[in-house]
Amino acid sequence: MKECQPGHRVPNTFGLPATADRYIEIHDVDELHDILNSQFSILNSQLLIVGAGSNMVFTRHFPGTVLHMANRGIRLVKEHGDDLLVEAAAGEVWDDFVRHCIAQGWHGAENLVAIPGTVGAAPVQNVGAYGIEAKDIIHEVHTVELATGHEHTFSNAECHFGYRDSIFKHEAAGQFIVTSVVFRLSRTFAPNLGYRAIAEALTAAGLPSPTPVQLADTIAALRWSKLPRPEETGSAGSFFKNPVVTTEQYETLRAQHPDIVAFPVADGYKLAAGWLIEHAGWKGRSLGRAGVYEKQALVLVNRGGCSGDEVVALSDAIIADVRAKYGVTLTPEAIII
Repeated sequence: MKECQPGHRVPNTFGLPATADRYIEIHDVDELHDILNSQFSILNSQLLIVGAGSNMVFTRHFPGTVLHMANRGIRLVKEHGDDLLVEAAAGEVWDDFVRHCIAQGWHGAENLVAIPGTVGAAPVQNVGAYGIEAKDIIHEVHTVELATGHEHTFSNAECHFGYRDSIFKHEAAGQFIVTSVVFRLSRTFAPNLGYRAIAEALTAAGLPSPTPVQLADTIAALRWSKLPRPEETGSAGSFFKNPVVTTEQYETLRAQHPDIVAFPVADGYKLAAGWLIEHAGWKGRSLGRAGVYEKQALVLVNRGGCSGDEVVALSDAIIADVRAKYGVTLTPEAIII
């Protein structure tokens, strides 16, 4: 266990000043149990569970305890024919996990390469990209209930996964800490090439039948051609969710804006938030030291020395402008602390 004194910086990919009363780094489940059994004050203070801080915007000093799972380990749990169950510790870096699986010949996660964050955060946020979400490969999520120290396993169905959503952001928010995740993978490589940008990139590269490594490398290159690398430019990745509107709303918008980007979903149409923001004139603009990324309007960035309040001010201005111009309300995907 690593416990830091008040004022310790809380890691976050936006590069924002973030501190807490107490920051505790936990390296295995036994250590977590020891902390919960011996440090009752933790349960009486505000708690915040942080992975890599890749989806958080800190606007203030956090007046409580930050818990960070730093455990490591990836193992094959079960094998039945080509079907595999693979368990990864919550503290594993997500991209390292995906690349490790590819190297081992465990397939199914290739499209989720290059997403910042940790394995433990993946089910909380139900991370997704290029036609796949974490829920599509998650078998179960192992957790510890903070109030009791009891270990609890959530099945895929019990996680109540939604678009960038799960039970861990609602009913179970702040009550459980993820210790590991078990994934359903396969020894058979069945590439998901349904996302148009992937197909176009593979065609341009002369790779009609890519290997797993070629597919992952292509997707990673696509991702970094549109998004800033956290080590170079502070951001929380995609800042807003793609809004879902009714079919009637979509038809009205399409009549006014024939080039609007949207995708049919069960309850209407999912609009491309990036298109709305860009066509509202925000791409590349800044308010104070927070700005909209020049290559992707869905991403807000730290122009240097930015504060969380500046990020929120920019977010609020974009939301108000998009609502005024399109009648659509954007919702931040990033968590505001």
